[in-house]
Amino acid sequence: MREMMALTERPDVISLAGGLPDTTTFPPELYAKLMARVAAESTARALQYGPTEGMAATVGCILEVMAAEGTVVDPSEVIVTTGGQQVIDLVCKTLIDPGDVIVAEAPTYPGAVPTFSAYQADVEQIEIDSDGMPIDALESTLDRLQEQGRRPKFIYTIPNFQNPGGVTMSLARRHRLVEVARERELLVLEDNPYGLLRYEGEPLPTLYSLDAEAGDGAPPAGSDLVIYLGTFSKILSPGLRLGWAVAPRPVLEKLNLGKQGADLCSSPMTQLFVASYFRDGDWRGYLETLKALYTRRRDVMLAALEEHLGGRASWTVPHGGLFVWATLEGGVDTTDLLARCEGVAFVPGRAAYVDGRSGSSSMRLNFAGVPDEDIREGVRRIGRVMGGDTGLLGTLTGSPSGGRSPSGSAPVAEQEGRGADERAPLADVVALPSREQRRSARRQRDL
Repeated sequence: MREMMALTERPDVISLAGGLPDTTTFPPELYAKLMARVAAESTARALQYGPTEGMAATVGCILEVMAAEGTVVDPSEVIVTTGGQQVIDLVCKTLIDPGDVIVAEAPTYPGAVPTFSAYQADVEQIEIDSDGMPIDALESTLDRLQEQGRRPKFIYTIPNFQNPGGVTMSLARRHRLVEVARERELLVLEDNPYGLLRYEGEPLPTLYSLDAEAGDGAPPAGSDLVIYLGTFSKILSPGLRLGWAVAPRPVLEKLNLGKQGADLCSSPMTQLFVASYFRDGDWRGYLETLKALYTRRRDVMLAALEEHLGGRASWTVPHGGLFVWATLEGGVDTTDLLARCEGVAFVPGRAAYVDGRSGSSSMRLNFAGVPDEDIREGVRRIGRVMGGDTGLLGTLTGSPSGGRSPSGSAPVAEQEGRGADERAPLADVVALPSREQRRSARRQRDL
C-alpha cells in the first residue's frame, strides 16, 4: 500500500486509489485569514503542548458535527486524536493482545488491516451485502467463537458508505447489531468518517446514538458499548490530522493513556485552526459544496464504468462517501491489473482482506479526489487494459491467478508453456530497489 501510494505522487499518474477528498475546494484566502487569526490571537498556545484529551474549543466543534448527525455526546467522553487512523491504533493498543479476536466486515478499510496485523489480532471477516454486515452471519460467527472459548475484543464496522464497499448498513441491521452487542456484552468500534457525505436518501442514526437511547423519553445517557470514531479529514481537510473518539469512560481512560505514550497531544495549531473556522466559517455551507461536487463525480464514474467496463464488471452504487467497489468478471486479478495499467492507480481488493488472498478480482475506486476528466480517463485506461490481453501475469504477486480474462486470453500456466516469442508482452513495471540497493545509492551520493 505504501509503495502504491508513492506511485500516485507521479504527475503522470491518475490516482483513483487514495481515500482523498478534494482539498482544492477550500478557499486559499480563507485559509490565510484563519492562519493569520491564529497567529494574531493564539501564537503562544498554538506553539505549545496541549492537553492529551484535546482542547475544549476543538471538542466544542466535535459536538457540533455530531449533533448534525443527530448524536448527542458528553464532552467529557471525547478525546481528540491525530486523525481517525489513530483511533483504530489506540483501540487496538488498549484492547488487543496477540491472538485476540476482532470481528470485521469483508471487505474492510484497507488502513485498518495493517493496524490489526501489527497487534497480531486474529480477524474474523464477515462478507457484506448491499445492506452492510449481515447480522445473522455475525451471530453465527459469534456462536462458533463461543464454542471455541474465544471472545471477540470488539466488532469493527463502517456503517455509512462503507470503505471500500460503498454500501450502507440498513436501519434494521443497526438496531439488531446494537441488540447483539448488548446481549453478548461486546464492544463495537463504529468508524464513521463519511456519515455527513450523503448524496441521496434519508440519514440513518449512528450506532452510538442507538445504544445511548435510554427509552421512556429520557435524554440519551451515553453509550456503554459503542466506541465512535470521527474525523475532520473528509468534511474539512485530511492535512489537519484531527479526528476523535467518543467512548465509555473506562475505555476512554485507557485511550488517553495510550495517546500520551504515542504523541502526548494532537497539534494545538491545527486544533486552533479548526476552532477558528467553526467560529465564523460556514462549515455546513462548505459541506454542501463538497456534496454537490462529489455527487457529480460519483455519477461521472458510474457512467465511465458503464461505458468502459459494462458487461465485464459489476460495481456498487454508493449513496454517499468516496468510493465505488468494482468486481471484474473472468477471474482477473486486480493486483496484476494494477501493474499493467499505465498511468492510473487504484486499490486492489486484496488490500481489504486480512488473508491477503480474498477480493482478488475487486478494486476500490475513489471518485472524490480527481476532476471529472481524470475520472473518465482513468476508467478508460483500466478498460483499455481489460480489453487487451490481460494475461494475469503475476507481475506484482509473482504467481499466476489462473482463469481467463474477459478477452478470452489463456491462463498464465498455458502461456508459460509457450516459447518466449509467443508470450503476451509484459507492461513496463518499475522494479522497487531493495534496502541494500538504497543504502548503496546513498553511499554513492555521499561520496
